[in-house]
Amino acid sequence: MLAIMADPVAEEHTSQVSELCCECGQFHLLLDNHLYNFQDEVDDELICHICLQPLLQPMDTPCGHTYCFKCLENFMQEYNFCPMDRKKLSFQQCHKSSLLVRNLLDKLIVFCPFKAECQQTMQRCELEAHLQNRCPGFKKYKSELQRKKNPISKGKEDPPTKVETSTPKDPEVPSGGSSLVAESSAAAVVSLGTAEPGLVNPAFEETEEDLPQRTSLVAETTTVEIHREDPEEELGMRIVGGKDTPLGNIVVQEVLRDSVIAADGRIAPGDHILEVNGVNISSVTHCQAVSFLRHPGPVLHLMVLQEKGFSNKTAQQDSASATNREVIHVTLIKRDRSEPLGIKLIRKTDEAGIFILDLLEGGLAAKNGKLSRNDRVLSINGQDLRQGTPEAAAQIIQTTESKVNFVILRQPGVQLSDAVEDGSTSNSSSSSSSNGGSPVHHRRRLEQNHYRRKSNYQKDLPQGYASHEKTVAIKKEPKESLGITIGGGRDNKNKLPIYVTSVQPIGCLFRDGRIKRGDVLLSINGIDLTHLNYYEAVSALKSNAASHSVILKALEILSLNSTEPSLDIKEQGFSWSPLWITWLGLPSYLHCCQDIVLSKGNLESWGFSIVGGFEESKGNQPFFIKTIVPGTPAFRDRKLKCGDEIVAVNGVPAIGMSNSELIPMLKEQRNKVTLTVVSWPGSLV
Repeated sequence: MLAIMADPVAEEHTSQVSELCCECGQFHLLLDNHLYNFQDEVDDELICHICLQPLLQPMDTPCGHTYCFKCLENFMQEYNFCPMDRKKLSFQQCHKSSLLVRNLLDKLIVFCPFKAECQQTMQRCELEAHLQNRCPGFKKYKSELQRKKNPISKGKEDPPTKVETSTPKDPEVPSGGSSLVAESSAAAVVSLGTAEPGLVNPAFEETEEDLPQRTSLVAETTTVEIHREDPEEELGMRIVGGKDTPLGNIVVQEVLRDSVIAADGRIAPGDHILEVNGVNISSVTHCQAVSFLRHPGPVLHLMVLQEKGFSNKTAQQDSASATNREVIHVTLIKRDRSEPLGIKLIRKTDEAGIFILDLLEGGLAAKNGKLSRNDRVLSINGQDLRQGTPEAAAQIIQTTESKVNFVILRQPGVQLSDAVEDGSTSNSSSSSSSNGGSPVHHRRRLEQNHYRRKSNYQKDLPQGYASHEKTVAIKKEPKESLGITIGGGRDNKNKLPIYVTSVQPIGCLFRDGRIKRGDVLLSINGIDLTHLNYYEAVSALKSNAASHSVILKALEILSLNSTEPSLDIKEQGFSWSPLWITWLGLPSYLHCCQDIVLSKGNLESWGFSIVGGFEESKGNQPFFIKTIVPGTPAFRDRKLKCGDEIVAVNGVPAIGMSNSELIPMLKEQRNKVTLTVVSWPGSLV
């Protein structure tokens, strides 16, 4: 069936009992289902036989029929039988439909309801994000509505707008004061309970025992203004994603310490970058996003989507108090790495994060005078600590050479008391001091075990990539240099192979012309370079360059579909390294894997979402980590990063699996799961 709905703008004046829904963009009663304009006729098997519309939050009955959650719930309030076969039925006997059915429904194509201003089509599960972040029609509607409500406020700055959506299974409560309150932020709090296309979401799939505690995943769009004294200075963050990858959006993978972004403190790993200087980059390629973010200038305006974690029904927080909180930036400068700051940090029993318990008299922080007792530490040097521990904060402080940049949240007039402290002893992991006495022996520091990708984990190159292995034989003078610089090495944080960072015009390889920047070096004169660390590789290259002849084997990674211009000009001032998207074309036998073990309680979600997997239209695609939710096991573990590729789950290879095959594997692991991942460094901007 083809559902035709009214234009929401035209219907505005005739709908006295309903308001425009910010999730579907149409007018309907609060207790009624969302309305959608479907592009194609929908199979009758996917139709609810109560409302005669495509199913929303489908529920299966014991007698084998399927209805919308709201339709069935409303029907069962008056009757005690199935609408189709009239068999005796209670709502408690019904359960939500399989993930496969829900994914099929979410992928139905719909029109944007604001057809006058926007002619886009998208999957049904994408519509809410489209309305909130990209639709010009919805933006125009909200502006007109605001003008009608506040006719005399023209010229004044609009207050932050909070829009909260909920589903019947996920009743919503207002976002509390624990959200990051940022200057000049246009806040739009939205529910992310619905997965994106191809997105399988272990973080957001509630089990039945979750329902009493869990509401919805809350995110906030924020405008951040970055100032640079040097317009050419790099921002200091790594990004992954792009429309030419399964991730789709541009996601912050890492914020580098002592960088411009770290000093500002408002952008954290996992944030989605939606706009750069007013330009929408939510649907651009990876290379285009890098180009936008590397563009020089003294001021940079970024719109980012930041996930705040799950809101909780039991957390009774006074929303009025949030307006009294302020975000403060404080920089303390150490004379050397070992100098203590004189700060005592603790955890609370009733609120996430870490707080300043005391400032030691005569210490650096006390002399500075800008930090106070009960300040909540949001980040240090760009490292997100909203769900952090005192030990993690102390470790960051102790390893910092000079500048320690704090971003703290302060609520005037509130003081710590014994009743709100964790109650553990001073030697426990809930209390820490930056005086060098941090109980780091309590912190789990397992050696990260990396190993070559096993044969049964290996895969073909993704579509659009090819690799060309070349053997370069050169006759040279014994004292003549090869003339290349290299990067990578298996001692690198990401366990990269050795690659060429530059070919100098003074060497024999420049004269030969076959070795290029970005080539992966495999061997020299028969000596394998693929397992060496950086210094071992330098030594091997130097010792073999002394001979009259050199045979060098190298691998060139080719992106077949790339039509992007060279980024060389935009890379001036950057220490060169391959873009994140380049590493996706590296053959599997050169990958280094890592096993990450996550543990959780019975009522917790794993806390990450993934994209990719087998689709008929796209074939086999790798699974990538797209989202890591604050306050969850994946977030607390801190090893998993956005953009990581999932190779296996509990030793079972993920290659060739679809979403509907991989997700049950993740969900059936109740308390522990081992993820085998490959991690590539994001592109530096």
